[in-house]
Amino acid sequence: MTTLTRTALVVVVVLLLLLGLLWVFQRRLIYLPDRGPVPPAAEVIPGARDVSFTTRDGLRLAAWHVPGDRDVTVLVTGGNAGNRLHRAPLARALAAYGLPVLLMDYRGYGGNPGSPTEEGLFLDALAARDLVRTSRVIYFGESLGAAVATRLALERPPDGLVLRSPFTDLAAAGQANYPFLPVRALLRDHFPVARDIGRVRAPVVVVYGTRDTIVPPSLSRAVAEAADATTTVEVAGAGHNDLVMLDGPGLVNAVTDLAERVR
Repeated sequence: MTTLTRTALVVVVVLLLLLGLLWVFQRRLIYLPDRGPVPPAAEVIPGARDVSFTTRDGLRLAAWHVPGDRDVTVLVTGGNAGNRLHRAPLARALAAYGLPVLLMDYRGYGGNPGSPTEEGLFLDALAARDLVRTSRVIYFGESLGAAVATRLALERPPDGLVLRSPFTDLAAAGQANYPFLPVRALLRDHFPVARDIGRVRAPVVVVYGTRDTIVPPSLSRAVAEAADATTTVEVAGAGHNDLVMLDGPGLVNAVTDLAERVR
C-alpha cells in the first residue's frame, strides 16, 4: 500500500467517523435548551401564573399564562434555544395590548422533563393548545417554532398564524449554516414548513429580518410565497437574534394587527 493510498484511507475513515458522530449527536446541535429552572411567572410578568399540561406520551410540562382582557390568545411556540423566560419581553408587549399569552416550553426546556425531537415538540404544542380557553387563538411560531406552529395549525386550525423567521425546512436552514456537510442526508428531524403551509386555512403573517444569517431571508420569503394567504413584514437590518425581533414594534404590530382582523 502506497503512502498516498494510506493517507486517502485515513481521510476516508476520519470523514466517516465524523459523519457518524454527527448522525448520533445531531440533536445536540439542533436543540439548544436552557434546561435550568425558571422563576415563578408572577416574578417576571405581573399578573402571570404558572400552569402545566400533560402530553399524549405522559410528560407533564410547565408553561406561563399571561392574562388579558381580549378574546384572542397568542400561543407562543419558541425557537430551538433558551426557554420561556427569554420570551417574556414578547409576552409583556402583547399583554400591554390586552392579549392573553401562553408561553409554553417544550420537553427538555425550562426545567421540563424529556428530550426534544420533532415529534415530541409537536405533541407538546398540541397539549398546550388545550389550555387555551378564549374563543379565538393565534399561533406565534419563532424560527424552529414556526415549523411546530405550522404543523399544529393543520391538526388544530387557529384563527391566525404568525411565523417569525421561518425556514422552508430544517435541512435548508442547516445547509445555509453548514454548507460543507450533507445536511439533508444526515437529518432525522425535518420540519417541512413550505410543504405544509399552503394547507393552512387561516391568515398567515411572515415576519423576518433582512440581515438574518441563521435563517436567510430568502427562506422566509419562500415560506410566504408558499402560503395561501400571507402578509409579509420585513424588518430592515434585523438579524435573527436582535431584540427588535423579540419585542420590536414591527413584530408586535404584526401580531396585534392580526388579532384585530380575526376578532
